[in-house]
Amino acid sequence: MNSSFSILNPSFLFFQIFSLFSYTLSQSNLATYNNFLQCLQTQTTQTNISDIIYSKENTNYNSILQFYLRNLRFSYPTIPKPQLIITPFNPSQVSSTIICAKKLNLLIKIRSGGHDFEGLSYVSNDEPFIILDMNNFQRIKVDPITQTAYVEAGCSLGQLYYRIQEKSNSLGYPAGVCPTVGVGGHISGGGYGNMIRKYGLSVDHIIDATVVDSSGRILNRQSMGEDLFWAIRGGGGASFAVVISFTVELVPVPETVTVFNIKRFDNITELVYKWQILMKDIDHNLFIRLLLQPVSDPKVKGKKTARVTFIAMFLGDSRSLVSILDDKFPELGLKKEDCLEMSWGESVLNWANYDNKTSINVLLDRTYTAEYIKRKSDYVQNPIPKSGLDLLWKKLVEIGKVGLVFNAYGGRMNEIPASETPFPHRNGNLFKIQYSISWKDGGKVEDDKNIGMSRELYKFMTPYVSQNPRGAYLNYRDLDIGVNVNGTYNEGEVYGRKYFGENFDRLVKVKTMVDPHNFFRYEQSIPIMNSS
Repeated sequence: MNSSFSILNPSFLFFQIFSLFSYTLSQSNLATYNNFLQCLQTQTTQTNISDIIYSKENTNYNSILQFYLRNLRFSYPTIPKPQLIITPFNPSQVSSTIICAKKLNLLIKIRSGGHDFEGLSYVSNDEPFIILDMNNFQRIKVDPITQTAYVEAGCSLGQLYYRIQEKSNSLGYPAGVCPTVGVGGHISGGGYGNMIRKYGLSVDHIIDATVVDSSGRILNRQSMGEDLFWAIRGGGGASFAVVISFTVELVPVPETVTVFNIKRFDNITELVYKWQILMKDIDHNLFIRLLLQPVSDPKVKGKKTARVTFIAMFLGDSRSLVSILDDKFPELGLKKEDCLEMSWGESVLNWANYDNKTSINVLLDRTYTAEYIKRKSDYVQNPIPKSGLDLLWKKLVEIGKVGLVFNAYGGRMNEIPASETPFPHRNGNLFKIQYSISWKDGGKVEDDKNIGMSRELYKFMTPYVSQNPRGAYLNYRDLDIGVNVNGTYNEGEVYGRKYFGENFDRLVKVKTMVDPHNFFRYEQSIPIMNSS
């Protein structure tokens, strides 16, 4: 007998075992699909309900899964994949999906199509799961008379901004500067942008919402009650319900706004120190973001140095802006020729790094170039001393790859109580830090190296940031600061306190009241209270 075909051949044995495993897995997937489809059909009279459910055997499964995969660290073949992807078109289909997932004991991950830095809307390492993909919920209705907008959770911020500009040149909405961010996660997690000092957060302007709760009930603000309505305005909707839509108040914007983007290599310690002290009380119409990066020294070939970029948005004309900064921040040396005047709508494109010839239609584009990324966050409540800034420049150059984004607070953020919404980081915070690193080549070695750089800089910043707790921003998800093991109160306290401060206790009470069996859960969801 030819030994290469012997049943005792190890390769043959492996093939047989692998084939049996694949067959068993395929049969399990088919059973899950059939059971879920059968359940959906019993829950609705709608025809073609099978059109919204995709199993791994479906030819469109991979394209749907990968379309909103923004972080390539979660694209590896070893990363657990959902057993099913459900793509409902209306609230009743969402309701049916929830009821069937509960009946079949399947974890739901809710994906609205945003950036999701830790992949928590489409990955789960602990148990079988399905994705509830909200991509089909992209309806927007802007009413310039009432100065409101109805926007569904599957929309992008770019789509919302586009529709606002279709109706009005004098209205805007205070939300993120990246057009590809998803509305559902961004707004329910807090939401901020370059009008934060004038108008506060996105959640400060929500007047109604539609959600589907863990019992499958479709609720608005009146029927859900003020506790749940409070919780989804900054506590993250995915801990409590599926957010279908928000109704938001729009804000007035002037006919002319001004932006600038200037880079500084010299005297950066003095400039950044002054910026820290200045921004909390300067004109509320002005927002200045700083980018701190290690770059090639323009003066010395082959040498690295630190560079600070000042990026501004001013709700007014350039003459007024230059006058303000000549008075309050002459060290920056801003000149009128550094400034660009434009409409608010045009500034949306400018902040998204499009040139001034780009059509506004680009805001409707949902495509996104995914990268391997890691993000972290911090809050600063006391100015970093000049000695600390000097050390920071050295550390940035030493690490060589991580960048920092400083986002100015103050203004309106100092006027809204910390308990008004679950988002607690209000008065007393000078600015928020985002730690940002991206890389092109994946794999464990590269991932560990780059994530390690981010953690090193984060550790270095410990003496200069908020303490007890060291605050963090929910929308910059960071699994380094804790994972909820079993969904109860104690396990959630570490990250819960960082994200929500003293508001965490109320969020736990609301969660326990509206979702007592912890149906809506993920690695950093709001836990329920211990039953003991």
